[in-house]
Amino acid sequence: MTVPPPDRSLVRLLSDWLPRQRWFGGKDVPIDELSIGTATELRSGDPALHHLVLDVRQNGATDHYQLLLGVRRELPERLRSCAIGRTSGEPAISGHVYDAAHDPELSSVLLDFMANETVVGPLRFRRAPGTGVRTGLEGLPTSAEQSNTSLIFDDAYICKLFRRLSPGVNPDLEVNLALSREGCEHIPAVHGWIELDPGTHGGEPVTLALLSEYLRTGTDGWQLALTSVRDWFAQPSSPGPAAASAADDAGAAGGDFAAEAERLGAATARVHRDLAAAFGVTQTPPEVLRDIVYAMNVQLDQVTAAVPELRPHAHAIREVFDQVSAGAAALPFQRVHGDYHLGQVMRTDSGWMLLDFEGEPARPPAERRALAHPLRDVAGMLRSFEYAARFLLVRDGGLPEGTTDALELRAQAWAERNRAAFCDGYAAAGGPDPAAHAALVRAFEFDKAVYEVRYEARNRPSWLPVPLRSLARLAG
Repeated sequence: MTVPPPDRSLVRLLSDWLPRQRWFGGKDVPIDELSIGTATELRSGDPALHHLVLDVRQNGATDHYQLLLGVRRELPERLRSCAIGRTSGEPAISGHVYDAAHDPELSSVLLDFMANETVVGPLRFRRAPGTGVRTGLEGLPTSAEQSNTSLIFDDAYICKLFRRLSPGVNPDLEVNLALSREGCEHIPAVHGWIELDPGTHGGEPVTLALLSEYLRTGTDGWQLALTSVRDWFAQPSSPGPAAASAADDAGAAGGDFAAEAERLGAATARVHRDLAAAFGVTQTPPEVLRDIVYAMNVQLDQVTAAVPELRPHAHAIREVFDQVSAGAAALPFQRVHGDYHLGQVMRTDSGWMLLDFEGEPARPPAERRALAHPLRDVAGMLRSFEYAARFLLVRDGGLPEGTTDALELRAQAWAERNRAAFCDGYAAAGGPDPAAHAALVRAFEFDKAVYEVRYEARNRPSWLPVPLRSLARLAG
């Protein structure tokens, strides 16, 4: 049943708790007002489970966040880390309140409801056509930092809860269902989802969660790449000039990643082929590319104003943008991944799998759904190789002794080797050859790097040197 919004004491607790969450997107701006848009009871008793949509107003704009709220009379030690506080408001929400995504006793409710396609108030639980959903499994969140929260249910499912909600069907659900219909071999199977009825305002239902096959034999691409970088950094130095040694020996590390990078490039091209088949391809006039470059310049202006560390690279970046705009031509556009990097792929026994098709979380929904040139995804992955190569330099954890310059040479050699392998695999599998569109790829890379600088400055300031280090090389 749907319960009335609780009293202001819960709102005050949430206003204090929300900005401290990794997935909250407005950390750099004070909350002007927080209210509870919907409050739906999913389970009564002790513990109780409620689904909340929080309406958060900042700088004149309102964002919507999803919260599974647990309520207990006594909070066990294992749930203390996800406590929000204690409230004595509405009878249905009185006691210790906490983020119930961390409570396996309550998360099992989600599977039960999806299996039975339950409707509770404005919430609709859906099961994918032709599939079943096992029940009786308890879910626990993954430890990975991300903009959403993913629950693992035994070795069967992973359920992604979209914390910051976007209007309409989430692209991750839309794309995965379409690729499943195309028989794509590089995505996990969809088993169900949860959606919010748009109510009297009409429009599409809002996607709240996506339930997919859990890739139990999968290893995160980012971790595989970091292992390779760490192994490469630990190799003894070769004789000869430092630059030549780094370039020549980049494949000598025991954890060389280049073969996997090439296979990942091929998998990416195949997914792009299936996306084109599912959604079609549009030949866009040169004006479209010029408009895109204009938007790139606007973002560059905004980020250089907000992040002074980017300013030394702005001129070189703008020169590349202007070059692409001046030579703009008609291009084939299609649906793409949109936020493609090593953390969005997993290596399984059967090959590489692509995940998380919702696009860059900081971009507007219409922009995340927009058609793009497939080399935008290629540029995103090339940026990720740059990130992996330099992440350990910035974090400085467990590295062999050596000067910063020597390690930077090694990072550069690793990135170049794996970037080339990925592009070779992509082109060989039928994707547009990045080498034949070098200026366009470079513009997409710089645009992504500018986005990264803004994202890190807002959300992970300690990571800001990672994109800045690679920009110093790419824009030099």
